Amino acid sequence: MGCDADRFELDDAMMFRNILIIKLRHIGDVLLSTPVLRGLREAYPDARLTMLVNRGTEGVLAHNPDLNEVLCLEKGSWQAQLTFVHMLKGRRFDAVIDLTDGDRSAIISLATRSPVRIGFNAEHRWRGLLYSQVAKPRPMDQHRVEYDLCALRALGLDPKPGLPAVFVSPAEEQVAEDWLAQAGLVSGQGAAPLVWLQPGARYSLKVWPPDRFAQLADRLVDRFGCRILLGGDQREREVAELVARKARCGPIVVAGKFTLLQFAALVKRCALFIGNDGGAMHIAAAMGTPVVALFGPTYPQRWGPRGGPVQVIYKGLDCRACYHPTCLRGDDSCMQQIGVDEVYGVASRMLEHAIARAEHE
Repeated sequence: MGCDADRFELDDAMMFRNILIIKLRHIGDVLLSTPVLRGLREAYPDARLTMLVNRGTEGVLAHNPDLNEVLCLEKGSWQAQLTFVHMLKGRRFDAVIDLTDGDRSAIISLATRSPVRIGFNAEHRWRGLLYSQVAKPRPMDQHRVEYDLCALRALGLDPKPGLPAVFVSPAEEQVAEDWLAQAGLVSGQGAAPLVWLQPGARYSLKVWPPDRFAQLADRLVDRFGCRILLGGDQREREVAELVARKARCGPIVVAGKFTLLQFAALVKRCALFIGNDGGAMHIAAAMGTPVVALFGPTYPQRWGPRGGPVQVIYKGLDCRACYHPTCLRGDDSCMQQIGVDEVYGVASRMLEHAIARAEHE
């Protein structure tokens, strides 16, 4: 059964040769949309596929074989924005698939003058009038991956369920190998397992307390003799350094040190990733690294990582009353309710399995 929407005939869909996909969200959202690109490439092997994303998220699409081009929407003056939209109109796209579920992207979709404009309208706003067809996911399309794929079903396609994909170049792989060697963390049999901790997040409500990350790091090192890497982007370096100061095991702060794809190459070599809900979590899972994901005010049923072995820790509190920018629960908030013992137990089991697999490879 397809989506709850009027569908185009497949013969008409096969005529598409120049397709624009829009996803004006964050890194994790863009990554979760990559199965749509795979579905489009399989359906239209000769089409030109262009993706429009926010500046700063384009790295997750680098080297993606399903795309011909990535465009970035800059934050500039109205004149610059209008010039950019005029450029899109000149591209003469014959289909636009807007995966953003937002007003701005809906306006851009209309401005392209494409005859086929597929988009979502979960909030039942006026933007639904700007599309030639609104995709309406089925009740079972809860996770964002399946939700986005529903846009293709609205075209009459039947895409296969897929996993998010990140593609790393040999140069980025070499950066990871060289850094591990310089840091004395050479991978391979007999080397201490690497555990990546991601203590930061885009929003403070998603952050597990830094002192608990420090306690967790010490306990894992005491038991497994692993080496701890504290990651994040440059904005999250402060919280990574705070965790390092609180821990006695001497974790290595790498926050802000690597590009997005260098991080992907490095986390692929880790035995375990433990972190808050965010883009890094999704990249780690896509690279096949075992992930312990700490969820608070967001729903793992919709935003959980897809890829390698994953264990989600989530208290299931209803956050609609106070979600962003503040929380009314204080010390009883969803992230505060996640204890060190609970995370340590889950992480230990996953690390044991990862070490056992490595020994048999």
